[in-house]
Amino acid sequence: MRFGSVCSGIEAASVAWEPLGWKASFLSEIEKFPRAVLKHHYPEVPLHGDFTTIKAGEYDPIDLLVGGTPCQSFSVAGLRGGMADERGNLSLEYLRLADRLRPRWLVWENVPGVLSSSGGRDFGSILGGLGELGYGFAYRVLDAQYIRVDGFGRAVPQRRRRVFVVGHLGDWRRAAAVLFERESLRGHHPPRRQAGQRAAPTISARPTGGGGLGTDFDLDGGLLPEVAGCIQERDAKGADSDTKPGHLIPIAIQERAICENPNAGPDGAGIRTDGAAYTLEARTVPQAVAFAHQAGGIQTTLGYDPESATAPTLAKCQTPAVVLGWRVRRLTPTECERLQGFPDGYTNIPYRGKNGAPDGPRYKALGNSMAANCMRWIGRRIEAVDKMETTHA
Repeated sequence: MRFGSVCSGIEAASVAWEPLGWKASFLSEIEKFPRAVLKHHYPEVPLHGDFTTIKAGEYDPIDLLVGGTPCQSFSVAGLRGGMADERGNLSLEYLRLADRLRPRWLVWENVPGVLSSSGGRDFGSILGGLGELGYGFAYRVLDAQYIRVDGFGRAVPQRRRRVFVVGHLGDWRRAAAVLFERESLRGHHPPRRQAGQRAAPTISARPTGGGGLGTDFDLDGGLLPEVAGCIQERDAKGADSDTKPGHLIPIAIQERAICENPNAGPDGAGIRTDGAAYTLEARTVPQAVAFAHQAGGIQTTLGYDPESATAPTLAKCQTPAVVLGWRVRRLTPTECERLQGFPDGYTNIPYRGKNGAPDGPRYKALGNSMAANCMRWIGRRIEAVDKMETTHA
């Protein structure tokens, strides 16, 4: 499968689809730091700027066009300019590019707010455009915290709901077969996660970092003892043990809860106690996380712990423990990489003459990205449909 990626960001599609053997014919991104990330990881792939200027035949033919056009004009946290906003209008430019390149498959991603933008007319325009171009389509809202697939057996610990539209040239049934499973059509709700197996809030594209884990706090920033006291998790056998320490479940503090605009943001302002981060946003400041300094210098951190049967949202790192007890801090860039399904250090590239990148651009780029596990799941489903198509040909 050859694909072209527009509004590539830091390229979740390539990270997700590399195990499938898929190759990018071109990438397209205009932001400086994400472009540096793409040049560092994919130096052999042509890197375009403004995707609206890509011409037919300019790059190798593609089977699939993927893109997550800017979401700010559709987000409920913004002014909701919709198609009247030049950023919102880029979704139509995506369709114009699809018309020029004519790939068999299309994958488009955006925030759930696109469904209600302009009373649903904006999304209707996108779907109508797909139909006029000859693409059958299906769409579905996926939440990254529930998407389990190879390489992401426990999904990612982040609440990140996004609309995915899949199009197939000439046949809506193939697109529907990608996004919908027989079980998903029965009206059953997704299973509730048990303590220690839940997700983090959505990561935002802020230079200061995205969704974090924390707990209730007072006006002086101190944690409320009645909340901190309930964070101790049982061991894998469901009972406290002297030989197997319990797992600490972090609690997420939405970034807007500690800033000047507490009513804004994809998840509003608040606290999560289910072990998951809020949605990461495209900001330079991350959300906060409550963590515990434990005896022996082990600090609770956010991420997948392969040695833990009950706490997939936690990993442990050996750091000096100056004090014991609960403290609040911001998420680290590495934790935000884990929340989006990227390898540790993926965004820590040489930048502007230095060996490593500053935290701010890393936070913002990660918050703008798609979640890699969702893209892996969609890729696997497209792969399966293509194999069925070949078998029955």
